[in-house]
Amino acid sequence: MNKAVFLDRDGTINVEKNYLYKIEDFEFTEGAVEAIKLLNQNEYKVIVISNQAGVARGYYTEEAVDKLHEYIQKQLKKYDAHIDAFYYCPHHPIHGVGKYKLQCKCRKPEDGLYKRAIKDFNIDVEKSYAVGDKLSDLIPAVDNNIKSFLVMTGYGKEEVKNIKTDMRITKNLYSFVTEII
Repeated sequence: MNKAVFLDRDGTINVEKNYLYKIEDFEFTEGAVEAIKLLNQNEYKVIVISNQAGVARGYYTEEAVDKLHEYIQKQLKKYDAHIDAFYYCPHHPIHGVGKYKLQCKCRKPEDGLYKRAIKDFNIDVEKSYAVGDKLSDLIPAVDNNIKSFLVMTGYGKEEVKNIKTDMRITKNLYSFVTEII
């Protein structure tokens, strides 16, 4: 079985910018590249799980999300780092348009994408972690017995007042990695 770190994307890996999809707007959070590289070097599967409601709302396409993920991989490759997989939910139950307006099991805080990734990568949840800047990023991890960390980047400073007792707080993705390695 494999150990993994499940990462939220916006506000955790990259600077939070509402409905980010343009490559020119992408910016890693401080220490994120180094953190991902350390996770790779320590044999953690690095798996991104992200809600992409901008697709549901019609702001951008799934192809735009995929292009941004390809760009992220190219940037990480320059530093001998990589993300093992990107999973994202393009749905929204209220604000979705057309086929994207639905109540699904993949939109966090539901755990459908976590369950899929756990199965796809044969993940040992007891040796794994989740990191995000919103409680909704971490609830599905906690529901699957994955140790969870709320970062103070993105929305983390606003979310911390509602933190659950089974979640830890850390400054950013890099500080999380230094705590577990």
